[in-house]
Amino acid sequence: MTEPGSVAWPPAPINTERLVLRESEARDRAAFIELFTSPEVGAYIGGPRPRDELERALPETPARRPGLFVIELDGAMIGIIELNRRDAEHRSHVRPDAGEAELGYLFLPEAWGRGYAAEACAAALGWFADALPGEPVVLYTQTANDRSMRLAAKLGFTEVQRFEEWGAEQWFGVWSPVTPPD
Repeated sequence: MTEPGSVAWPPAPINTERLVLRESEARDRAAFIELFTSPEVGAYIGGPRPRDELERALPETPARRPGLFVIELDGAMIGIIELNRRDAEHRSHVRPDAGEAELGYLFLPEAWGRGYAAEACAAALGWFADALPGEPVVLYTQTANDRSMRLAAKLGFTEVQRFEEWGAEQWFGVWSPVTPPD
């Protein structure tokens, strides 16, 4: 989140049944490089980045910023989740004033198909709902990305619209936390 407001960052690590969501550390640098240079990971986000370029550009402790969680399994990074505020110039919004939080996630291919993304994203959304009650979260993905489409449905995102952008059909959905009645 570019403007977390009253939300303290970083939060204490979030523990799930199998995972830890935490702030990035220097020991995560190699996994960040693997993540962003992977052809499989880059397939729906514009392709992999060149390894030599990333090794030169990536700081010793990667991406320490509000809204970024490293996902750890058995002491090693397997992916990241981001919750970032959307700028008003983005194509779609669910609120007239824009500024919704957008969920993004990337996992190393060896972590795919084991339910880690659903477990980690559900934990991040739970944290977000507690930190900013009633705030919606949006998600974009290419409709061709079957895994991401299934994850969006599993997490409870509902479709707002589909449109063409970056040469592919995009899916835009929203997640709203359930607020218990008074």
